[in-house]
Amino acid sequence: MTDLNPDLDPLFLREENLRQGIELLFYAYRDFTAEPDAILAKWGFGRAHHRAIYFVGRNPNITVTELLEILKITKQSLSRVLSTLIEEKFISQRADPSDRRRKLLTLSEKGLELERELTTTQLSRVARAYRETDAAAVEGFRRVLSGIINSEDRARIRPRNRLMK
Repeated sequence: MTDLNPDLDPLFLREENLRQGIELLFYAYRDFTAEPDAILAKWGFGRAHHRAIYFVGRNPNITVTELLEILKITKQSLSRVLSTLIEEKFISQRADPSDRRRKLLTLSEKGLELERELTTTQLSRVARAYRETDAAAVEGFRRVLSGIINSEDRARIRPRNRLMK
């Protein structure tokens, strides 16, 4: 027997409802990235720089290969982005002691400051949206977003720490 929530509109899979979901994602992404884009523009950076800074910050000592797997961009594109971020001292690069061919990436103090500035705007936006709803809606939102992500990448998302207050 299928377990359906009787409060849900059984027509949520209609094309018009799906298109509304797509529209909401487009508008949300536009607004979610607008403030960081303005900050990045001051440095002459774009969204690829932002993603690299964010994921290096979330994963200190990440390898270039691991970063490529997360970002799903070409080596050439990442090379351009990383070269700039390393030259301008936002990211530090060092050889992996266990395999000197591998490069480990970490945010420098300057990179940490920029990551904080960029992420603070997005944290505020997400926190405001979460405050305007309830726990069940937030969990539903997470489940929908998780469902949109390719299954092989879902394991990359850090679990929430239930002990944090």
